[in-house]
Amino acid sequence: MTSRPPAILAIGRNYSDHAKELGNAVPQRPMVFFKNPAAVIGHDEPIVIPTICREGGPQVDFEGELAVILGCDCRDVPIESALSRVAGYAVANDVSARWWQNEGAGGQFSRGKSFDTFCPLSAIVPASFVGDPQELRIQTFVSGEIMQDSSTKSMIFPVAQLIADLSRGMTLLAGSIILTGSPAGVGHARKPPRYLRQGDVVEIRIERVGVLRNPVVDAD
Repeated sequence: MTSRPPAILAIGRNYSDHAKELGNAVPQRPMVFFKNPAAVIGHDEPIVIPTICREGGPQVDFEGELAVILGCDCRDVPIESALSRVAGYAVANDVSARWWQNEGAGGQFSRGKSFDTFCPLSAIVPASFVGDPQELRIQTFVSGEIMQDSSTKSMIFPVAQLIADLSRGMTLLAGSIILTGSPAGVGHARKPPRYLRQGDVVEIRIERVGVLRNPVVDAD
């Protein structure tokens, strides 16, 4: 099993086209939520749609994202030196149960984002190999069909700004992961919606970071 980080901090609506496709305003400050570290799985491990997601109808969605792995404890980090705190990057899938995200949990995102297997992560690539995290093409395919195709340069809040902002007054422990948001093209925004189902394979590619591929299965 992929090792579990001490914390996963995720950013919602960090690409303006994604915010707009969901009918939401572009945020003025980072929208932060947490994912349960127990949701982490690795490359080629299955995303399991749990029985709890039968409540609310079809809803399990994909979100290709760049993951940032912190190499040291961080608190009150200046934006100018924020990238020096990054140990590496990975490809992530912020799997989301939309009914539980929007309707079933009192208006809080975390539960719908935190079911077991809902945080696939690729192997970590050293930050020195990746270089500028704001110049990376990101693509998501579902069963061979391209769904997302964008660049990290389109982030509203870039990686350095996220580290500086999230560490204000709060220690981010070494090994913590920041999920930096997803571009447009998610299944929930399509007409009709394209939710994940048994037999699908989700493949996310990020330039210089790698490939993350996970089959989708229903819970027994």
